[in-house]
Amino acid sequence: MSTPGGTSLFSGFTRLCKGLAVVLVGGHIVTQVFPSAVSYLALIPARTIPFAWNLISAGYIEQSIYGVIVNTIGLLFIGKLLEPVWGAREFLKFIFVVNFLTSVCIFITAIALYYITRQEIYLYMPFSGFHGVLFGFLVGIKQMMPDQELPLLKIKVKWLPSIALLISIALSLGILEAVSYLPTVIFGTYVSWIYLRYWQRRAETKLKGDPNDDFAFSTFFPEFLRPVIDPIASIFHRMLCGRSDSSENPQGHTLGDEPLPGSDPSEASRRRERGARALEERLAAKMLATSHSAGELRTDAAENV
Repeated sequence: MSTPGGTSLFSGFTRLCKGLAVVLVGGHIVTQVFPSAVSYLALIPARTIPFAWNLISAGYIEQSIYGVIVNTIGLLFIGKLLEPVWGAREFLKFIFVVNFLTSVCIFITAIALYYITRQEIYLYMPFSGFHGVLFGFLVGIKQMMPDQELPLLKIKVKWLPSIALLISIALSLGILEAVSYLPTVIFGTYVSWIYLRYWQRRAETKLKGDPNDDFAFSTFFPEFLRPVIDPIASIFHRMLCGRSDSSENPQGHTLGDEPLPGSDPSEASRRRERGARALEERLAAKMLATSHSAGELRTDAAENV
């Protein structure tokens, strides 16, 4: 007999996440049955010009069995936390944008490295995998409930993207195969932060982004590095916004010297609190329903006896 907690843990996966999981597993099967498909579906910078679709398809092609297992599990479990808060449409949009822009960044970087070093390995190395979006999900969790503490590890959720990146970098130093994953996870993390910070439209205010100081780029780094990171990050902030904070138009977060309703950091904090409460209520409802179902089963069993 399964316990209520166990049943709740492995249930509640959304239809969209299950559909995407089928795509990941199906893509892996295709590359195993037809190895030549990697040349057409993975991102190979030298072949991207005639096969531009690989900027989209590469993110859904897993070449290793370990990759498909980790990314499928991550998609199902993290997706059932984020999708109810964002909505299915926004969740799918996030995946598409992060996957596509991650591939574009990898393509541009590979071409630049080739012209700098004249090493053809940068042109013909196949890049693929869902791990860029998976790291982006961690950024979404950081935004939604940054101060939530993981029960076993005793660390706050806001450090998950940074810890995952450090582990990936450490693995790439000792495992040659891990090097090909590194550009995807780095760009996936950064692109997802840019999307959530500046581009994601909030349903409750119809404004874009999350201006909260707790979600600034420097929060991915230890406290002592932030005085160095903040001035550098502010340059990219002005580039992305196209203007300084003091003169944003109505599509931004401020108008003149007055913040628009719902665009100040306190509103963004309330948004995350509402998301966390919605998540807790959803999980509590599932636990209650599962417990009630288990009680009925025990009652039926007793009556049959």
